[in-house]
Amino acid sequence: MKRRAWLPAAISLAVFILLEIASLHILSRNAELQRVWIARGAHGVMGAVWGSTQSIAEYFSLRSKNRQLAQENFLLHKELGEARERLHQAGIDNMEVQTARGFEFIPAEVVKISRKKQHNYLILNRGFEDGIQEKSGVITPGGVVGIVDAVSAHHSFAFSFQNNDISISARLGEEGAVGPLIWDGRHSNKAVLREIPLQYKFSPGDTVYTSGHSLMFPPDIPLGTVGDAKIINGATNEIEVTLFQDFKTIRYVSVVHNIAFDEIEEAEL
Repeated sequence: MKRRAWLPAAISLAVFILLEIASLHILSRNAELQRVWIARGAHGVMGAVWGSTQSIAEYFSLRSKNRQLAQENFLLHKELGEARERLHQAGIDNMEVQTARGFEFIPAEVVKISRKKQHNYLILNRGFEDGIQEKSGVITPGGVVGIVDAVSAHHSFAFSFQNNDISISARLGEEGAVGPLIWDGRHSNKAVLREIPLQYKFSPGDTVYTSGHSLMFPPDIPLGTVGDAKIINGATNEIEVTLFQDFKTIRYVSVVHNIAFDEIEEAEL
C-alpha cells in the first residue's frame, strides 16, 4: 500500500516537469518573436531618426547652397562684363557694350528687410571695406530691388524698390519707350510704368527692362511683364507691370556700382 501511495505524486511531478518543458519551449519561441518585433521597431525608429536627421541637415545646407548660387551669379555677371570689355577693346562695339561696361558687381546677403511700410528698406552684410559705395544699385536675377543710401564698414542701408520715393528708369520691350517705373504701393509684385506716349505699341506679356539711362543700373535687366494699361490725361499710358522679383523671398543680392558715376555726375553739372 505504501508503494502505491507515492505513485500519484510521481505522476504529478512528471506532469509538472512536462508542463515546465513546454512552457520554456513556448517562451523561447515567443522571446525569439519578441526579439524580431523589437528589432523591427528599432530599425523603424532608426530609419525615422536618420530621415529626420537628413532632412535637418539638408535644410541647414540650403544656406551654403544659396550662398554658392549667389556667388556663381556674381561671377557670371563679372565674366559677362569682362567679355563685353574685351569686345569693346577688340573694336566689336555697339550700344549695348558701351552702356553695359563699367559696372562692378559685389555679392551680398540681406540681413534685414522691411515690407509692410510705404518706405521700405534693406540692410546688407557688406560695407565700404567690401567695396560697397553709396548710390549703388541692388539687383538679383529677378530684377532691381533697391538703391544703397548709406554705408558703414561692414553693412549697407538701401532703400527698397518698394518705396514711394524710388523710381527706376525702365524701357518697354527691347526698343520701346522709356519711363519711370514705380512700386504700386500695395502689392509685393506689382509696379506701374508711367509716361509712355500713346504712339508706342505694346501687348500684355511684353517684358519691361532697365533702360540704361540711370547711372545706378546696367541696361537690359528684365524687371517684369506688361499687364493692364490706362490712358492718363489723354496723352500717355500708365501700364501695370507684374514684377519678376518676389520681394518676400529676397536673401542674396548683387550690389552694382557704376565706376564712372562721379565723373558723369560732374560732367552733368
